Amino acid sequence: MNEKTARKNILNMSAKYAQRFLKPEKYKKGSKINCAGRVSDDKEIKNLIDSSLDFWLTNGKYTEKFERELSKFLNIRHCMFVNSGSSANLLAFTALTSPLLKKRAIKRGDEIITVAAGFPTTITPILQYGAVPVFADVTIPQYNIDIKAMKKALSKKTKAVMAAHILGNPFDLKSVKEFCDKNNLWLIEDNCDSLGSTYKIGGKVRYSGTIGDIGTSSFYPAHHITTGEGGAVYTDNPLLHKIMLSLRDWGRDCVCPSGKDDLCGRRFDRQFGLLPKGYDHKYVYSHFGFNLKATDMQAAIGCAQLKKLPAFTEQRKKNWLYLRKSLEKLSGFLILPEPEKNSMPSWFGFLITLKQNQKATRNGLVKHLEKNGIQTRMLFAGNFIKHPCFDAIRKDKTSYRIAGSLKNTDLIMNNTFWIGVYPAMTKKTLKFMVQKIEEFLA
Repeated sequence: MNEKTARKNILNMSAKYAQRFLKPEKYKKGSKINCAGRVSDDKEIKNLIDSSLDFWLTNGKYTEKFERELSKFLNIRHCMFVNSGSSANLLAFTALTSPLLKKRAIKRGDEIITVAAGFPTTITPILQYGAVPVFADVTIPQYNIDIKAMKKALSKKTKAVMAAHILGNPFDLKSVKEFCDKNNLWLIEDNCDSLGSTYKIGGKVRYSGTIGDIGTSSFYPAHHITTGEGGAVYTDNPLLHKIMLSLRDWGRDCVCPSGKDDLCGRRFDRQFGLLPKGYDHKYVYSHFGFNLKATDMQAAIGCAQLKKLPAFTEQRKKNWLYLRKSLEKLSGFLILPEPEKNSMPSWFGFLITLKQNQKATRNGLVKHLEKNGIQTRMLFAGNFIKHPCFDAIRKDKTSYRIAGSLKNTDLIMNNTFWIGVYPAMTKKTLKFMVQKIEEFLA
């Protein structure tokens, strides 16, 4: 038996194993209803094992394929696979501090407009670098950055807007993009919860994450597609792509991929910095970088998942719409979510806010649902500023700034949670969730 035949046999056997033993669980009365989860079949298993048989343990052929196919799907010029969505946000922000950007580079003390009602790693890179996050309030029931608050947050020190599309719902990209263009600001779209969402701008329908300067994605198992751990950064700007490639790969100046040497043919004949002429270009560093690469095995899973994304997106939309229509009769108790104007969200979850001044509480409803096997989640940090990690800097007025009131952010912190709409959910599970919400509010 030769290597080709052996590999074929292994892959066929692995597919049969997956078909028999890795079938998605069907909901049974009393079983737990998760708010999110991966949906896969034998295609992911075959790709994963095919990659593992190569034993190429860093990025390689599957990474190149995944980046190429994701770039094609999003209709964006450059796409880079990284080890998490948080790393994608770190790369996106840090790229804007590069000296290659000259006067537009973000410096320590410069301000970045963002929101506190979201996930920590949209904000953490800003603080870690020494820039100043300026927190604007959000809208309800869209849960995205408030355009009026964003405009009030502007100062002479503002250099960028970095905000997330919340749970699949794109923020008002038309207004935010116009604001950034008018004031010469960078725009980073944290698209980690919104892969597959679209927005109509300038007469064209485009994917969220592709309208600003840089977009980011996460492929954690709970997200729209998964690679296990993993994420991506994407841009149409070749200079930003070059900077992010350097930062992802230790900060090196060389762009040769893993396992390749001297693609430019000038590895030993140039001068950089104060190094001696001819110093090996593979060990020349133009940025203070990281190692944020993912593995080819993760990318192999992503290649199979990406083909399923359109079907996943449609199912998420159907599940969200079922919950929205079914819970409409409870609008006296609940604030139900609304899509942003001009958007077609690929929903990540279904947000529910309990109205104030009533006996029912968010914690009471959440405990009731969890007791009945229905998994719930907060809107991540709620109000990030209120968390213990801010204790050390809360009295330092130079570390961050709040623009106006965070009234809606605090309402979200106290009264909001979400339940799932991911593709594996059935009408039976959705109906059960609605029944248990009705039961509590009765």
